[in-house]
Amino acid sequence: MPISKAIRTIVTIAIAFTPIAQAQDTKPVELTARLLDRLPVAYRDISKQVVALPVKTQQSWLGVPSGDLMLAMISQIAVKPEGTDFLVAHLEREESPEWRARIIEVLSSYWRAHPEKQIILERHASSDTSAEVSLHALEVLRSIRMTDLAQLLEKRMAAARDARDTTSLTRLVPEQERWLMLKRGTMLPAFLRTPPPVFSVKAADQPIRVLAFGDFGTGSPAQVNLAKTMVQYHKAHPFDFGITLGDNFYLSGMMSPDDPRWQTQWEQLYGSMNIKFYASLGNHDWRTPESPAAEILYSQKSPDWRLPSPYYTFTAGPVQFFVTESIVGIEVSQAELDWLDAELAKSTAQWKVVYGHFPIYSAEHGENKILSQTLLPILKKHHVDVYMNGHDHNLQELNAEDGVHFFVSGGGGVGLADFNQYDRTVFKKMLYGFTVLEADQKLMDVIFIGIDGNELYRRKIERRP
Repeated sequence: MPISKAIRTIVTIAIAFTPIAQAQDTKPVELTARLLDRLPVAYRDISKQVVALPVKTQQSWLGVPSGDLMLAMISQIAVKPEGTDFLVAHLEREESPEWRARIIEVLSSYWRAHPEKQIILERHASSDTSAEVSLHALEVLRSIRMTDLAQLLEKRMAAARDARDTTSLTRLVPEQERWLMLKRGTMLPAFLRTPPPVFSVKAADQPIRVLAFGDFGTGSPAQVNLAKTMVQYHKAHPFDFGITLGDNFYLSGMMSPDDPRWQTQWEQLYGSMNIKFYASLGNHDWRTPESPAAEILYSQKSPDWRLPSPYYTFTAGPVQFFVTESIVGIEVSQAELDWLDAELAKSTAQWKVVYGHFPIYSAEHGENKILSQTLLPILKKHHVDVYMNGHDHNLQELNAEDGVHFFVSGGGGVGLADFNQYDRTVFKKMLYGFTVLEADQKLMDVIFIGIDGNELYRRKIERRP
């Protein structure tokens, strides 16, 4: 279902205000009278009881239009059980369709945990006076019920693994990937999600210089200015090609291969470098059903954009690159894990670089337990040299593990986010910037470049013995 105005607004507020504000003042305090006075009377008492926000956040929210402020506040109210109880009871009395839609969405976990209350969703899906609210209720119900059905498939796969029933697994594993997409409300046909055979971008005996960045497609001044810096850097230090680390277009990807933002947020900014970019998808690229297919099919229309499938592999100089895809950072299909395991096993490249959108380790989000348990063991098994991702809106290096080096490059143009204390941190900067990867037969350099074009940090990696 296309993302609604309400959800666009709340995401905008979160991106624009919350990360930076909380980085400046992290101690939550009671809501000020000025902020409470801007809320509808029905929401003031519960907000005062259950919501606490840093001072800087509250100051920022004072400048938000009243309707948009309420969308953000509903999310805060829902965090506490008392707030959840209030919202469930208030939903039937709420006159604003946008706010009803937001309440339905933020209570997703509640509806799942209380199946007897899903009758409320069914009522709104079938008879709410707002079509938008009906669609939101239907979407939450779809997610709950598709998840339940997908779990049945997971149990069947586990039984086949326990029985070493390879015949059944051959049939079940591809279906799991389809069900993961059904859970998220997006469907790519098999011919768009099947990776092509490995292809070559540059001869194996040649060194390479690669541009990498993620989290950028907003049209913001920061994106525009950083793109200008990339172009200038390319003139002095030519790139062979580029890679994107996901969240290519905010807030909800592209609506079609002909979306006008392809020109304003891609071609006009990066096209003058005349290099090809090998893209990966992020969570914002999956926000509407149309976007993943639109980004894949645009490869047929553009001289510089390449995305043959959600995951794929190619060689360039002494490096083989493996592009990964995970569903909102928490699920990787068994089909993709099997594909990655097999392709890494076949690789004879001097260097192996795996990239995608979600971090395994992060000074902002900590350890991603799902990816560290499913993806990381494959990287270690096959001696991958670098894992690179976006998602965190900043620049980071994390401690290497069993020879795998971890880099985050998500400072491409969307609002920046600060860090938490994290013992794996080697380098971190809350800055806009991009990454340059240089490799020959013996050495690989991973370099962070700031929006002013100056080098911020460099990591030299020598080939393993």
